[in-house]
Amino acid sequence: MQNNVRHVLGISGGKDSAALAIYMKSLYPQMDIEFYTCDTGKELDETYQLIKNLESKLGVTIEKLYAKTADHDNPFDFYHNLYGGYLPSSNARWCTQKLKIEPFENYIGTTPVISYVGIRGDEDREGYISTKPNVQSIFPFRQNIWSEEVIGKVLKNDNQNSLLTLYKEFLSSNLYQRAADIILTPLSMRYGQNQKLKALMDLGVKEFNHVAFHSLKSSSLPIALVDDFPLLDNESLLVRDDIFQILRESGVGVPAYYEEIPYEVNGQTGKYNRSRSGCFFCFFQRKIEWVWLYEQNPAKFFLAVEYEKDGYTWMQDERLEELINPLRIKQIKEEFLIKQQNTADKFRSNRLIDILDAEDEGCLACFI
Repeated sequence: MQNNVRHVLGISGGKDSAALAIYMKSLYPQMDIEFYTCDTGKELDETYQLIKNLESKLGVTIEKLYAKTADHDNPFDFYHNLYGGYLPSSNARWCTQKLKIEPFENYIGTTPVISYVGIRGDEDREGYISTKPNVQSIFPFRQNIWSEEVIGKVLKNDNQNSLLTLYKEFLSSNLYQRAADIILTPLSMRYGQNQKLKALMDLGVKEFNHVAFHSLKSSSLPIALVDDFPLLDNESLLVRDDIFQILRESGVGVPAYYEEIPYEVNGQTGKYNRSRSGCFFCFFQRKIEWVWLYEQNPAKFFLAVEYEKDGYTWMQDERLEELINPLRIKQIKEEFLIKQQNTADKFRSNRLIDILDAEDEGCLACFI
């Protein structure tokens, strides 16, 4: 730790966080990064295997965090019973709060923490960001490694003089005037924060990072306590294909549930897989993914069925027992095949994982 600042990286079991662990360990071996995972007891077997692979290949220990229950093996069941059989949903994500967020925030306590998050350069989101004032998120896969909160502090209108002074140190004289013109243009309804950020980063990503770093020295953020920060010189922009390449080339491998499996319907071939990590019964799964679970891992599927009682269901409009009717499965596959065909031209590819990821990202504390 540098000046008692902890550097932490959470492993969700998903592709992005796993690739980030490999990336950070490879590029910044000098950094003392703590790796952790929040175990709900209901992860897919492939998730646990991924964690073992990371520990073996990287030579690290991934700390297993658990909710505050008497039984580490079944924290989900503990809270499920505590809530009287009420299943989590997109409107009541008690599973995320109790099994992911609270264990993480208990783990870090009040120590200043920099948390590394695997949001990719082709994503327009920030994921879960802790509300605790001692936690700051950094995004190494993006050219802009800073959170919106940090950018807001750096680019606020009353910080213009500080930015002018710092940019004079980090930019050549011919570029400095262009930077000064951008800095002296105040933020307004017509000139937003993202527009100003892009204009400055176009003059130099590393230069902006160094300016931001020094500008934040007077803040209460954890980064202000760090003497130096190697990611300031990081200009990388990593996208989905890069993530899969990192996993494969490292020897860690891609979790099997990401691999596309063909299915036949009406004489045509479709493909399905699971698009994300998380509990095997996650309510964010789409119906084609429930079908995938039923056909590829029926034991887990029927464990999910057992939770549907007393009127509580994983989906608002359909019980799992109804979903596995052969005619219903055929209909779901048909509908998804049509969706694949109709959306192939709109996305980078017609792969299921691309189409699903491009829709609703789900609960980011679990899936990054």
